[in-house]
Amino acid sequence: MSLIIAGTIRVPPERLDAFRPHMIAMLEASRAEDGCLVYSYAEDVAEPGLIRVFEVWRDQAALDAHFQTPHLAAWRAAWPEFGVSDRRLIAYEVASERAV
Repeated sequence: MSLIIAGTIRVPPERLDAFRPHMIAMLEASRAEDGCLVYSYAEDVAEPGLIRVFEVWRDQAALDAHFQTPHLAAWRAAWPEFGVSDRRLIAYEVASERAV
């Protein structure tokens, strides 16, 4: 059963350009992990500083391993410097999928 992680974080719009290299580093490292099928961030076009998060993991074990990585620890450690707040992520268990 795969897992989808979807939600948002907030970055003050004036700090977003400075934070972007940290987001790219996190994307690259996470996408290279075993079990990571999709990992992306997108800035909401109607709400500056609202970052939409979308991840797909092969299974819970892959997600658990992700939570133990040094790049995730570094990612979270950078948050206070850039004013990252309002983390709202939800995990969805996917039993099957189909194209629509």
